[in-house]
Amino acid sequence: MRHGIVLFTSDRGVTPAEAAKAAEERGFDTFYVPEHTHIPIKRTAAHPGTGDETLPDDRYLRTLDPWVSLATVAAVTSRIGLSTAVALPVESDPITLAKAIATLDHLSGGRVSIGAGFGWNTDELADHHVPAGRRRTVLREYVEAMRALWTQEEASYDGEYVSFGPSWAYPKPVQAHIPLIIGAGGGPKTFAWIAANADGWMTTPTQQDISGNIEALHAAWREAGRDGIPDVRVLIAFKPDPADLARWAELGVTELIWGIPDAGLDVVEAHLDKLAARLGVEPGVLLG
Repeated sequence: MRHGIVLFTSDRGVTPAEAAKAAEERGFDTFYVPEHTHIPIKRTAAHPGTGDETLPDDRYLRTLDPWVSLATVAAVTSRIGLSTAVALPVESDPITLAKAIATLDHLSGGRVSIGAGFGWNTDELADHHVPAGRRRTVLREYVEAMRALWTQEEASYDGEYVSFGPSWAYPKPVQAHIPLIIGAGGGPKTFAWIAANADGWMTTPTQQDISGNIEALHAAWREAGRDGIPDVRVLIAFKPDPADLARWAELGVTELIWGIPDAGLDVVEAHLDKLAARLGVEPGVLLG
């Protein structure tokens, strides 16, 4: 299994570029950042971790733009993957977002994957004119429209929420297919959506019974007629049992994602050193 690093970015402490450079030097495979465009003060949406409108900490208010952050990472690294845990594509214009992601993949030499969520903060979505009950449909259309812009010489799309006539859009991504990994709570509805529209699943910090959920995802994958197995990335929010790690490896988990603090660079580097030593990650060697 690969090992990734996620930085819950904020406007204080280590910068994404500093953290990712340190992670790459120590041999980690992928660098992830989150996304929230804003947090409405008056909300009815419950945070999945707290169960009500309160937030676990104030970083939700302070997150940096993910694509600008990853562009700064691309400029100071050469091998580490660039991803999100998770981005909220439906909160951007899909044509503009497709351009930004294609540009990042082009300039980074094909290092982008997209960790995307449906959006738990429905009040945030509402400010972007995304109906809570239709957010999965909106995301599907965004993904289809962006893939058209990335792969077709003269792209067009005609959907309920996205529509544009024949258009040229360059650069094309270096990758023929940018991986899309959905970060959401495991369940039949989510797994059916992934099997129909995405390339894999990213667990959430509150996820329980990861092995059982991976097996359910595999079943949905097969039922949808997909070849191979889905790309599964486990966001580590607890100390995993060795038996769990062994079972995840058997089930084809591709990456474990470890968090680092949004502290000063010296604190982050010390944290990465300890993590790399514990995981057996070798400096300068990517496991993927």
